[in-house]
Amino acid sequence: MRIFVPRDAAARALGSDAVAAAVAAEEARRGLEVEVVRNGSRGMVWLEPLLEVETPAGRTAFGPVRAADVAGLFDAGFGPHPLALGTVEAIPFFARQTRLTFARCGLIDPLSLADYAAHGGLAGLRRALAMEPSAVVAEVTDSGLRGRGGAGFPTGIKWSTVLSAPGPQKYVVCNADEGDSGTFADRMIMEGDPFVLIEGMAIAGLAVGATRGYVYVRSEYPDAIEVMEAAIRIARATDLLGPSVLGSCRAFDMEVRVGAGAYVCGEETSLLNSLEGKRGVVRAKPPLPAIAGLFGRPTVVNNVISLASVPVILARGAAHYRDLGLGRSRGTIPIQIAGNVRFGGLYETAFGMTLGELVHDVGGGTASGRPVRAVQVGGPLGAYFPAEAFDTPFGYEEFDGAGGLIGHAGIVVFDDTVDMGRMARFAMEFCAIESCGKCTPCRIGAVRGVETIDRMRRGDPAAAAILTDLCETMRDGSLCALGGFTPYPVMSALRHFPEDFSPSQKEAAA
Repeated sequence: MRIFVPRDAAARALGSDAVAAAVAAEEARRGLEVEVVRNGSRGMVWLEPLLEVETPAGRTAFGPVRAADVAGLFDAGFGPHPLALGTVEAIPFFARQTRLTFARCGLIDPLSLADYAAHGGLAGLRRALAMEPSAVVAEVTDSGLRGRGGAGFPTGIKWSTVLSAPGPQKYVVCNADEGDSGTFADRMIMEGDPFVLIEGMAIAGLAVGATRGYVYVRSEYPDAIEVMEAAIRIARATDLLGPSVLGSCRAFDMEVRVGAGAYVCGEETSLLNSLEGKRGVVRAKPPLPAIAGLFGRPTVVNNVISLASVPVILARGAAHYRDLGLGRSRGTIPIQIAGNVRFGGLYETAFGMTLGELVHDVGGGTASGRPVRAVQVGGPLGAYFPAEAFDTPFGYEEFDGAGGLIGHAGIVVFDDTVDMGRMARFAMEFCAIESCGKCTPCRIGAVRGVETIDRMRRGDPAAAAILTDLCETMRDGSLCALGGFTPYPVMSALRHFPEDFSPSQKEAAA
């Protein structure tokens, strides 16, 4: 019997380690032979810990399972039970997805290269090794893949620039500094399917002529760091990494570097400074990192999901990926649904679903049962969307046209008890705390923003115009997206929920 118990950080936080220990204890007590596989998460966080049992009909799921439930599951022979959910693929949240990047996440043993290969892994790398570098770049370009870290820049164009740039050494840098609230897709890939990231980085290296790669992971992800480092050791031992990738005589190696907790290091030039051992501050552009990046050399800087999407593009062809989505938003996007929501988790789907479908049909509405008042999309610097805008399709240009941004595709749901004035103030306060301090609009503007919102909420009639002008200055004058995007949550909250910026009776009395 094979039993799968996730070792994903979210599952562990909800007690999966205790469940795995209880399974082992019952196995010993009953004299059974049970193989416990610590897989990644399937992404249905409200069902974690999700225990799966391998059966002739497929993987049967039970959840959420507590350690105290394990003996009863054994007594029932892992058959009919109050926690039984049927096969994983039949669970509605899972069944509606189009899983490409996350096809193996939760399905395989994350540190079994044989398991990875048996489920389609390495096919993309093997194809890339048989192609000219320019042909690999062309395949990624033709797929329509855009950066999944927030900017949405075409990945193939970035790779083409690095390929064409002269230099004795080139690099591939994976931005795994996932710091946005309500986002966890990068972590899930690193913990649940690390070889797909290694494969994607190796393909990128072969495509642009880079022989060295770095995964820059935030220090708050100890589980991801541990799994990635273990996977890299396995990859080196099996020639997936090293001086001759899969016996090709073409070199590529990589390592993990751990950040020190600065949110601004999610910006690519700050990240490069940190990798070089410098203070994590934003660099002025130009030069672009693709021309003069890490240690002044041409560098591909891509997000985890961007790189993890490359193997399936090479394995199945650009057309297969490009045929999904809408407009200029091609392929699939892993949407992370969090906040006050009934069914929180990761949902991979083709671009094009409306925000309302994601919140109500997929997410099930609020966990509190109260009406949804606002949804923030794109992390702490993303715009707030009211219910009236829920017909907006999930796509880069579509969100931009509605005054928002997709960012890292995190959705945070709020019910009708939220104070949007306080949320706008938090955005300015967050920017003030996390600013690297290099540019004045961000460093000073965010502090003045907090003060101005406080003035509005005390009833100052002149403060609204000042806040609008301040946000325009931050948007147009900041060196990076931290200061440049902070106006999105502030102005969207002011535009859609102006009543929350007026003084309440309690504040007026004060």
